[in-house]
Amino acid sequence: MSRALSRLARFVGSPKGAKLTLVGWLLVIVVISAIAPGAKKYAVSSGEGSIHDDTPSALARQIAEEQFPSNDGLPVLLVFHGQNPITADERAKIEEISKWLSSDKKPAHVASAMPFHQLAPSVQDKMFSADRTTLILNAALEKDLASDHMHETLQQIRTYTEQAGLGNMQFEMTGPAAIAADTITLFRNADLVLMFATIGLILVILVIIYRSPLLAVIPLVISGMVYQVTDRILGLAAKNGWFVVDKQALSIMMILLFAVLTDYCLFVLARYREELKKIGSPYDAMKAALSQVAEPILFSGGTVLIAMLTLFAAVFKPYHHFAPVFSVAMVVIMLGGLTLIPALFALFGRKVFWPFVPKLQDRTVEPSGFWTKVGAFVTKKPGVTAGALLLLLVAGSLNVGTMRYSFNLLKSFPDNISSRQGFDILEERFPQGQLAPVSVILKTDRDIALDPAFVGKLSALTESIKKQGGVYSITPEMTPQLSAANAVLPRNFLSEQKLAVKLQVTLQQNPYDQASLDLLDKWRSGSETMLRESGFDPLHESLHFAGQTPEQLDVRTMNQRDTIVTFSLITVLIGIMLAFQARSVLMAITMMATMLLSYTATLGFGWMLFHHVLGFDSISYRLPVYTFVFLIALGVDYNIMLVSRIREESGYYPWKEAVSRGVSLTGGVISSAGIILAATFCVLITQPLQELFLFGIIMALGILLDTFLVRGMLLPSIMTLIGKRDGSPQYQSFISMNRE
Repeated sequence: MSRALSRLARFVGSPKGAKLTLVGWLLVIVVISAIAPGAKKYAVSSGEGSIHDDTPSALARQIAEEQFPSNDGLPVLLVFHGQNPITADERAKIEEISKWLSSDKKPAHVASAMPFHQLAPSVQDKMFSADRTTLILNAALEKDLASDHMHETLQQIRTYTEQAGLGNMQFEMTGPAAIAADTITLFRNADLVLMFATIGLILVILVIIYRSPLLAVIPLVISGMVYQVTDRILGLAAKNGWFVVDKQALSIMMILLFAVLTDYCLFVLARYREELKKIGSPYDAMKAALSQVAEPILFSGGTVLIAMLTLFAAVFKPYHHFAPVFSVAMVVIMLGGLTLIPALFALFGRKVFWPFVPKLQDRTVEPSGFWTKVGAFVTKKPGVTAGALLLLLVAGSLNVGTMRYSFNLLKSFPDNISSRQGFDILEERFPQGQLAPVSVILKTDRDIALDPAFVGKLSALTESIKKQGGVYSITPEMTPQLSAANAVLPRNFLSEQKLAVKLQVTLQQNPYDQASLDLLDKWRSGSETMLRESGFDPLHESLHFAGQTPEQLDVRTMNQRDTIVTFSLITVLIGIMLAFQARSVLMAITMMATMLLSYTATLGFGWMLFHHVLGFDSISYRLPVYTFVFLIALGVDYNIMLVSRIREESGYYPWKEAVSRGVSLTGGVISSAGIILAATFCVLITQPLQELFLFGIIMALGILLDTFLVRGMLLPSIMTLIGKRDGSPQYQSFISMNRE
């Protein structure tokens, strides 16, 4: 591999090779831009299901569709709310809206709507809140409706309703269909904001760091070229159905691409500047620089790629669909880092650093500055440094056990979004479970009509469910008359084949709360027991639970499974990669251990900030997985850059001095890269979803913690301590490698 990278460095660093490399990239951009669309055109928003669609809630949904066929798709709840009780005049206007939704003039994609205008006044009264200030109308859109059609349909409903003249009444739409439509609204212009904020922030930071116009602009030009290739490859894949391209993955991928390529530019530039002070020809200087940084770039990119590839092992769609987007991006990013970056800087030569052009020097200038002092301190007092930092990181890690997670996507929406406002109104004035009732489906392989005791057993089953607690109501209500032998079950709850019964259960608590998920989990695990106690035979009858709460229970289960799988795979595979790169198992274990401790401390300190300072009661259940994948994968870059330089210096200096010089020579570039990477993730703070807002904050916190404390001080101090041990063959092999 070293020989191949050396040949690459000689080619890309030559005048002819640099020009051919640049021309090659430009040709690829022109060709792929002509034949492939942008990825955003065919990108989709991943649902929160399994890639195999084999979860219990998915199977329950399939049974419901088979036994109770309907054209109804996602439901939408129309919420009418006033500060005072709804008047007769306002009630009449709501009836007109209901009549329109049930007529031939309704929006084309509305499948059904509750006929409020046809119901008896006594029935209508039951649909009001207790204080009579709020009323809910249920409607359903067509099945498998595209997101843009869903958004358009709800806009038509809103326009008609507002033109109906509701006066002082507030009108909101919530429920699954409204949530999906509002998601489109939230991200309509988010990508443009994200891109311009990222570019602007990187430009400002580069100007501050280098005070050179070319060094501020060229990394952004390189990133733009690599992004164009990546975006078109993903667009081609999405268009041809090779894999799913997720919208949220695209947004975060753009940040990752600009940040990582800027980091690679910094790594190449730092070494290029060193070589220009020793070598007259800028091309020869680039050959020497690239021969030293090519392997670290290859391995750092490779470890990030491995981390992204492990997401293919996830069964949860949002995780699994991140894998292809980021894997493709990392391959193109690595190619850009090894070819485009050195070629472009070689062509510009010394003037790329203008106005601070590095001059050829007669003697080697010893490193100096802040990181030289840090390197000297941590190698002089490694025990004190390591001990103090380990105590700090362990203290932060202890907070991980107190973290609370939310499975309620709506709580991540801004307060001024209609679906969030409608949800909050319903939560205050109606049973919280009414937002998303649970469908309990009793499936049997025997004709229900042939069992005269069936309704009585069904009544016993409903009582058994109520005894579990947490139930507000069950429909149909099993009155004494309905519970009697030979009673007839209402037709709308009995399937046409008479092989299934569907009950609607309204929970007392929020259907997305952990307590509701625990209750559904209890029902599932105890379903056979409840059937036996009710007189049913589990060999012939089975219980299935469909709806938002069962689906979120499956999400929780998948998240727990994927957390274990991805954490284990990433730790093992990156550990192997580090051992191969460092040629030392002990070195790999040391690096991996510090990264894992950095991750847990980041979560702990992040939770302290979110909970005690920002006032959040819980955070998205997805944050720990996303943070682990990106923080570990990106933290490897700085590990490899530091350890590679220490390994190089150990060929010329004693171990302790090599560690000190490694910190001194890489500290500036690693800290600059860390600041840029943290700042680009902070751009996510501009995004409307709470989940992305918190992800941006915790990633920035973790990167800065890793850059300045873990990579800059903890790892060097541990390496100094272990390196002193005479009986450490792994380190002795590591130290002597370059000398041999």
